[in-house]
Amino acid sequence: MKTNNIKELSIQINLNGLSFCILNRTTNEIEFLKTIDFEQKQLPDAVLNHLKTELSSNTAFSEDFNDVLVIHQNELATLVPEKLYDPENKVDYLKFNSKILRNDFITEDHISVNDSVNVYVPYVNINNYIFETFGEFVYKHSSSILIDSFLQNPETKEEEPVVYINVNKTTIELLVLENNKLQLFNTFEYHSKEDFIYYVLFVFEQLKLDVETTTTLLSGNIVIGDQNFVMLYLYIRNVTFIDKTYSFNIVAETDRRYLHQHYVILNSF
Repeated sequence: MKTNNIKELSIQINLNGLSFCILNRTTNEIEFLKTIDFEQKQLPDAVLNHLKTELSSNTAFSEDFNDVLVIHQNELATLVPEKLYDPENKVDYLKFNSKILRNDFITEDHISVNDSVNVYVPYVNINNYIFETFGEFVYKHSSSILIDSFLQNPETKEEEPVVYINVNKTTIELLVLENNKLQLFNTFEYHSKEDFIYYVLFVFEQLKLDVETTTTLLSGNIVIGDQNFVMLYLYIRNVTFIDKTYSFNIVAETDRRYLHQHYVILNSF
């Protein structure tokens, strides 16, 4: 029997894994939430094969979705103030911060909350497959979701700076906000806990932030006791996991202690 429930699907694409989330708008419930971690970083074609396998083998994806969103999570992105943005210069904006290829497709997200444009390279093979599978859909870069969400977090409206660290398996997205304005956003690739803390402390040093008192909020692939958290807590004292109250109920089977690990995809709706 076909239901009239309005459902939205978000898919987060990373070369280190995939995440899926289904929001039932009719019942206002997250009814499906799943993350797949790869043992090693994959090439985009291999990621596509993993995605095809999951979408074809899981009955949760056989329903009709009113909206589908694909979230591209990679380090191939840079922010440009809206007033300075010229769409003819996409390659120039990106090439200073990222290694891009001559035939890369470059697009942008407009982030209205702080009048900026996020220029980035999406995974075109993923987009093509999603269109073939679901028809019309929307795609964004993960950092656009992070920036928009963090700027609307009540803690960022304080005068003192707030540091946000979103941790992925081999990259961290690091944002610094003060007086509800973005002071810094960057993505760093790391291969060890020493790399991890180096980039965090580098940002603290560059912006002259106090490692004892600056509020530092964590999301993503980090938990108390893992090597990155232990290293971070050695040097940064005011560290907590971001705790957000969502407008929907989460009925999908998941550990509520670790909702911060799903921060990007939960904030995509």
